[in-house]
Amino acid sequence: MPKNFKKVEDVLYRKIFNYAKGGISIVSLKGEWVKVNQSLVQLLGYPEEELYTMAFQDITHKDDLEKDINLMHQLLNGEIENYQMEKRYFHKDGHIVWVLLTVSLVRDENNDPLYFISQITDISDQKSASWRFKFLMNVIKGQNKTLKDFTYIATHDIRTHIGNLSSISEFLEDEFPNLTESENFEMLKESISNLNATIEHLSKIKIDKSIKEQNLEVLLLDTYVTNATYNVNAIAKKENCTIINNVERGIKVMGTEAYLDSIILNFLTNAIKYKSLDRNPIIELSTEIKNQYVVLTIKDNGVGIDLSKNGSKLFTLNGTFNNHHDSRGVGLFITKNHIESLGGKIEVESELDKGTSFSLYFLRA
Repeated sequence: MPKNFKKVEDVLYRKIFNYAKGGISIVSLKGEWVKVNQSLVQLLGYPEEELYTMAFQDITHKDDLEKDINLMHQLLNGEIENYQMEKRYFHKDGHIVWVLLTVSLVRDENNDPLYFISQITDISDQKSASWRFKFLMNVIKGQNKTLKDFTYIATHDIRTHIGNLSSISEFLEDEFPNLTESENFEMLKESISNLNATIEHLSKIKIDKSIKEQNLEVLLLDTYVTNATYNVNAIAKKENCTIINNVERGIKVMGTEAYLDSIILNFLTNAIKYKSLDRNPIIELSTEIKNQYVVLTIKDNGVGIDLSKNGSKLFTLNGTFNNHHDSRGVGLFITKNHIESLGGKIEVESELDKGTSFSLYFLRA
C-alpha cells in the first residue's frame, strides 16, 4: 500500500469504506487498484490481493474503456470535478457486470492529483429489465405490423364480400320488385351499407399509434348511437328488446369513427346477449356532461354482474365469467382499450338479476 494512502484515509471514514453496501475503491493515477472494500470484491469476484496486482483497465469492457479514460483525463486536467458513467466489468468467472461508476479526484494541499475515489453500484438487474423491456417492445412492434397487415387483408376480403352482397340484393330487387316494400329487405340493404362504412372506418385506424399521435376527430355522438341502434335492430327485434335512445342531440366528442362505432355496438350487443330469461330486455341510452367529459350511459335490465366476485376480471382478456355460448371474454377488453386510447374511461354498476349500467366517458369536443 503506498505511503501517502493516509492522506486519502483522512477523507474517507473507515467504517463507511469497509461496510458500504456498494463498491468503493481508491485507484492510482495510472488506474491501479490501491484499496477496495469487500462489496467490490464480492461484486467482481476477484480476491482482494489479486485486485491489487491489476488495474481497472484490465477488467473493463473494451467498448467502455476509451470513454472512461477520456473522462479520467478531463478530471486530471481540471476540466470537470467528477464524472459518472455506466460501464461493464468482467467478473472473474467471465460474465459481464454492469455498474454505475462515479469518480472523483483527491488532490494534495498543492492541488496536485493524488488518487481517484470510485463508487461502483451494481446495475445488472436494471439493465436486464431494460433489455427485456426493449425486447418486448420490439415484439410488440412486430405484432403491430402483423396486425396492420392482417387488418388490411381482412378489410380487403370483407369489402369483397360486401360487394357481392350488394350485387345480390340488387339482383333480388330487379327480380322481385315487391321486395322493396319489405321492411326486412330494407333493413338488409341498410345493414350492408353500414357494414361497408364500418370497414372504411377500420381501414383508417393506425394500430400502433397512441392518443397523442392519433388524429382524433370531432364526432356527433348521437349519430353513432343512432347508427349502432339501427345495426342491432334485427337482433333486438328477434329478442323482443326495446331500445330507448335518450341521447341528447348535437353533443360532440373527440374520437375516431371506427372506435366509436365499435364501442357503442359492442355494449348494445352485450346488453341484448346477456338478457334475463324472466323478462323482455330493455336498453336505455342517455348522456350527461361531467367536466371535460361527455358520459354515455348504457343501462339494461339483464342478468347483471357479480362485481364483488368478477369485477377484477371484467375488462381482462379472456376474462369471461358467463355461461353464454357466445361469450369469449374479448369484447370488453378491446372496448376498454379503445375508450382509453381516446382519453376516456369506463365505470360500471351492476346487480345480479337486476341489470347493468356502463358509463362511457368521452372527451368533449
